[in-house]
Amino acid sequence: MTTALEAHPIHSWLTDMDGVLVHEDAALPGAADFIAALQQYGRPFLVLTNNSIFTPRDLRARLSRSGIDIPEASIWTSALATARFLAEQQPGAAAYVIGEAGLTSAMHEEGFILADSDVDFVVLGETRTYSFEAITRAVRLITLGAKFIATNPDVTGPSAEGPLPATGSVAAMITAATGIQPYYVGKPNPLMMRTALNRIGAHSETSIMIGDRMDTDVKSGLEAGMRSLLVLSGSTQEDEIIRYPYRPTAVLDGIADVVPLVGKLTPFESVELGED
Repeated sequence: MTTALEAHPIHSWLTDMDGVLVHEDAALPGAADFIAALQQYGRPFLVLTNNSIFTPRDLRARLSRSGIDIPEASIWTSALATARFLAEQQPGAAAYVIGEAGLTSAMHEEGFILADSDVDFVVLGETRTYSFEAITRAVRLITLGAKFIATNPDVTGPSAEGPLPATGSVAAMITAATGIQPYYVGKPNPLMMRTALNRIGAHSETSIMIGDRMDTDVKSGLEAGMRSLLVLSGSTQEDEIIRYPYRPTAVLDGIADVVPLVGKLTPFESVELGED
């Protein structure tokens, strides 16, 4: 299936993090080599995650501990995408935010006022300490007219002990109480892909999305007009692909198999420029 990837050169790369580059706190085979190859060939790239808990600095430190060296500027989270989206919709607005540092710092950096009354938005992200008081406040603010935004629709998140309720689960509770559905910014919304492409000045036709999930990574890449590459080192297994009405451009076992493709799919003129 890699033949379809080779139809056109790839200028820019987007990749999911968990299940592609790392599993919990351990780097997956080939992950560091993949990032090194992108840097060697001067390819613009971003590492994406739907997790809104952590700041890019936190995630850079986590990746560094596993042996993967990525600049903060090359990490794009659903929290950053949400704050950027809202800044384009209503700059300087007031928002009630449920989340952790990754989301609150992103909202602050985009110029939002964080408050618990008279707000324009209720913004729900992921946290390990959801409180009944905060959820009740969100319900009342939405009932009073605040617009409901959520960073991502994931209903569970991983932990060493097993699945944890995540943003999508808490959003469903708030929706049940208010009758209002949130607007989700993170994957599979192609908006997250487009904000990522804009951040690195990339075009969808010459970019690719690498992920481990058919229902988020591949779907959002497809809907954003990008080629997609599914690796089988995370959530979606090979026998599950047939369940979906769409297909990735290519399927590989893991990120180690992508490393040689970076040079192979790099535009020839880029290689020449890099050698001067």
